[in-house]
Amino acid sequence: MSDPAPEPGFVSLVSAGPGDPELLTLKAARRLAEAEVVLFDDLASGPVLDHAGPQAELIAVGKRAGRPSARQEVVNQLIVQHAQAGRRVVRLKSGDAGIFGRLEEELIALAEAGIPFEIVPGVTSASAAAAAFGMPLTRRLTARRVQFVTGADITGQLPQDINWAALADPTVTTVVFMGQRSFPKLAEGLAMHGLPGTTPALLAEAVGHPGQRLIASTVAELAQMLQAQGPASQPGLILYGPLALPKQAG
Repeated sequence: MSDPAPEPGFVSLVSAGPGDPELLTLKAARRLAEAEVVLFDDLASGPVLDHAGPQAELIAVGKRAGRPSARQEVVNQLIVQHAQAGRRVVRLKSGDAGIFGRLEEELIALAEAGIPFEIVPGVTSASAAAAAFGMPLTRRLTARRVQFVTGADITGQLPQDINWAALADPTVTTVVFMGQRSFPKLAEGLAMHGLPGTTPALLAEAVGHPGQRLIASTVAELAQMLQAQGPASQPGLILYGPLALPKQAG
């Protein structure tokens, strides 16, 4: 049995998945249909918003590197204001909201304002990218651990406090979010800490969108390609490790 629609003055922090509307959860689609206002990320727009009802006010609050973006403080304020006005609010976030989605900052703002909320989990782009490449993220004996890391700090550069031993572990599947710009520098550090440059690596851009691009390579070759390519035109993530060998990339 599905849970009832939330009362007015309630916020649903909804994960939109990687962009393919067919990867929305049933609960995410239902909350969109019930919403009176939807504050959405750039990557959670497009066909996903078709699930919003005709009564919903749609407000873009997305953040994209190198483009004008709403400050997080402004987004928090908008969420709180609409909920305090007695509206059913959906904060639509790309991927899974709990993975590099600034979810905690919005939760804190809601808690401080005394506004009830729920979190609706979704498909992370890491899982969607692995599925697109036809690969698992883990395997008994070969890759018993998977790690999600960010390739960018608040300035957009490679973070300084990297656990190099963990990231250079050749028996782990590593997924780097927001790392196209910094991956060449990351690859240098990985080589210095013992990870072979021939380690399989995959680049997935615009996962779940019509412009999806999948590239199979190695850590060293992918770093060279991204260095020569310059700033990325599409959002993407990088997977490397023993399982990063696509079975049906395309």
